[in-house]
Amino acid sequence: MTDSGHIPAPGGYFGKTLVVDVTDGSATTLELPERVLRDYLGGAGLGVWLMNELAPPGVDPMGPDAPLAFVFSPLVGTPLTTSAKFAVVAKSPLTGLLTDALASSHFAISGKLTGHDAIVVTGRAPAPSHLLIDTEGARLVDAAPESGMAASDAEESLRARYGRRWRAASIGPAGEHGVRYATISHDGRHAGRGGLGAVMGAKNIKALGVQGSARPALADQKAVLAAAKDLRSRSFGPATAKYRELGTLSNLLAFNAISTLPTRNFQAATFAEAPMLSAEGLAESRSVARNSCASCSIGCEHIYASKGGKKTRVEYENVFALGPMCGVSDPDQVLEASARCDALGIDTISAGGTIAWAMECVDRGLLDAPWLRFGDGAALLRVLAEIGSRTGVGELLAEGSRRAAERIGQGSAAFAPHVKGMEMPGYEPRTMQSMALGLAVNARGADHNRSGAYEADLKGGLDRAHGASEHVRAAIQTEDRAAVMDSMILCKFLRGVFTDPFAEWAQLLSKVTGWDVDGDELHETARRIVRAKRAFNVREGWTAADDWLPERFLDSPLELASGRTVTLPAARLRAMIDTYYAERGLDPQGRPLPQASATSATETE
Repeated sequence: MTDSGHIPAPGGYFGKTLVVDVTDGSATTLELPERVLRDYLGGAGLGVWLMNELAPPGVDPMGPDAPLAFVFSPLVGTPLTTSAKFAVVAKSPLTGLLTDALASSHFAISGKLTGHDAIVVTGRAPAPSHLLIDTEGARLVDAAPESGMAASDAEESLRARYGRRWRAASIGPAGEHGVRYATISHDGRHAGRGGLGAVMGAKNIKALGVQGSARPALADQKAVLAAAKDLRSRSFGPATAKYRELGTLSNLLAFNAISTLPTRNFQAATFAEAPMLSAEGLAESRSVARNSCASCSIGCEHIYASKGGKKTRVEYENVFALGPMCGVSDPDQVLEASARCDALGIDTISAGGTIAWAMECVDRGLLDAPWLRFGDGAALLRVLAEIGSRTGVGELLAEGSRRAAERIGQGSAAFAPHVKGMEMPGYEPRTMQSMALGLAVNARGADHNRSGAYEADLKGGLDRAHGASEHVRAAIQTEDRAAVMDSMILCKFLRGVFTDPFAEWAQLLSKVTGWDVDGDELHETARRIVRAKRAFNVREGWTAADDWLPERFLDSPLELASGRTVTLPAARLRAMIDTYYAERGLDPQGRPLPQASATSATETE
């Protein structure tokens, strides 16, 4: 690390990371060689490089030595639509492996304007604190007035105390209490999965505030402006229409119709009361507004009103997880549960999955909480409050379904809905078998954003109920595309507007940076990032046994609404995983071969 001799960076970059030890507030600068930037881009890619460099092997995710990285990208601050995004990267307290969560907000722009490509937080503050960073440096300030506040209230309070130019990423009470799936929030958006809020809470940091005025140069500003105008025009087309019109909640009825809507802890794949929670049903009576993230022309965010006029941002995943997954059909209770998760700072997918598992445990007589039943919306609201405060049964459920099942035992691990400790999103793997593979092998755990394999299942070209080698290739393609979009960073809702994605992304990157990069190079960058994530996990104790699905999904038939059944045999999943390893250039145990290991800073300088 050095503060001198900085080499000019390519367009869109500053070429440096600020590393702050909040134990004493000291800060140092880590230079980022151009080769590292070109190999890992930014966002999730640069984040995994930083973790391989800065995280001590075997580090406790909630220990002071664990780094928490806020990583920007070369596109942040440009006029390119959906580019105001950043990644938060750390070792997950939920999985014990790598996690990266992306979000869009003004925080991304303000963070980049501090003059850094990433901000890494280490140590533990001696008292509840905010970390404030601007172009002058970093300082710790007292967070006692904001302790216990919802993240949105803490953000507003911080800006009232220090000035409206500050933007903040904050945690809610769940992060302060170490809930293993606590979120980091900003502008009403969330870096949601993997427990990053718990990592931040363990550092005694309530909020990270940023402001600045430093702007990196662009290699060809006129070309970037022209590309931005073209991309904005395309973003209004049919590829994004469903997000503008109804938002992601439009998936609910579609998934219900094809028996892929997880219901009552994946005991069924259809929910009779789904129309009560659908976008079509809610939009007519409860729609309040449509909103956009910072620097976005799509406007996918849909706001609905619940009982009492409370406004709640609604997505498919939070409605699935707190509605059908828990058997709850009352729209007011589901919307209130979603709003409660936002206020507490809790990942809705992990919350819904863990609660649904607990409800099934109660049904089976394995957990002494007789009030916690499928379909009981009041119980759902009560248990969320207990999770956020780690009281009552919430003390157990704040650990997530994997750890809770280990404590309960009695066979409950067989139906705990997680992969690698991360609860499963709203896709039934037995009826979406490309997605089954994507969920099993993903570095982050059960995830629908780092592997969009569901796209292959939904397009209709493959038999989604019978996974085979072509499903593997399709899953790899979506994983590669996600690796680039999560590192440049562009919103995945924009993916449908590109006809030749890697080539078109390379053109955008070239205009910003000045690099002579083409689609082939960018595709290899994607593969490098995917391998680097796996390499980090191997270092932290991952084994091939972690690339698997819960017992519930294997070999046992699932009855569909049509009356026929579908099965995902364990042998079929095994064959797909083995093919994935071979196609990825991994050894038979899923480990990166020596020539595919993550590049170190020493090797690239």
